[in-house]
Amino acid sequence: MRNTARSGPYFCGIDAAMDVISGKWKVLILWELEHYGVRRFAQLRRGLPGVSEKMLIQHLREMEEDGLVHRTVYPEVPPKVEYSLTAEGRSLNEALSALGEWGTERIRRIGAEKVFVPQG
Repeated sequence: MRNTARSGPYFCGIDAAMDVISGKWKVLILWELEHYGVRRFAQLRRGLPGVSEKMLIQHLREMEEDGLVHRTVYPEVPPKVEYSLTAEGRSLNEALSALGEWGTERIRRIGAEKVFVPQG
């Protein structure tokens, strides 16, 4: 596990969970890998419009250190790297499922536009 900037113990389970999913893109990376399976970096970047290369790299590294994402490097030229969910990442996605359902209902209730970006 990576060292966080936290100086003390967690207050509750939500605090511990938020420490792992903090950052705008981490939950969306989890969702992308859950729904589309193994992805290469460019596929993840296309699936997350607005994420910078630097931020995606940073989040993937943190998620790998936290045991949520597995990074596979193939000995090829040019290098081939794939990302997939670990069992821990899949279990976190299960826990986030209810939050996603709540958000979908909120979108409907407030009449917000739901954007769907087709994946290639």
